[in-house]
Amino acid sequence: MSVIGRMLYAHPDDPEGVGGKVSAAVEAADDCAHVCVVCADACMREEDAADLISCARSDLDCADLCEATTRILVRRTAEEDGFVSAVLEACAQACDRCADECERHAAAHEHCRLCAEACRRCATACRELLAVL
Repeated sequence: MSVIGRMLYAHPDDPEGVGGKVSAAVEAADDCAHVCVVCADACMREEDAADLISCARSDLDCADLCEATTRILVRRTAEEDGFVSAVLEACAQACDRCADECERHAAAHEHCRLCAEACRRCATACRELLAVL
């Protein structure tokens, strides 16, 4: 189990059955944020960078939403008020959008393929957590 997973399980406000999904969403969003930043940087270094501007922007938007999502989830903001659900849905949508854009370039750019995979994992983890809130 990751350090963040152990921290979340140690939190006194861990509703039964939710901690594992929170941990999975935090880890997936954290990974996705970092992968998206690297992908954006790689897009701008490619010979066809002008064709990848939309991809890089989508990467950076997704990274920002993933980072915000992780910060909100680890604070254990009251799930019952709907705020966390809205954040998770926004993150999942940003990840879907970014994955769609990256998949357009995946055959030519490995970083886009890897980014699309990370985005899909994050969207899935967010929606799995949404299902138990």
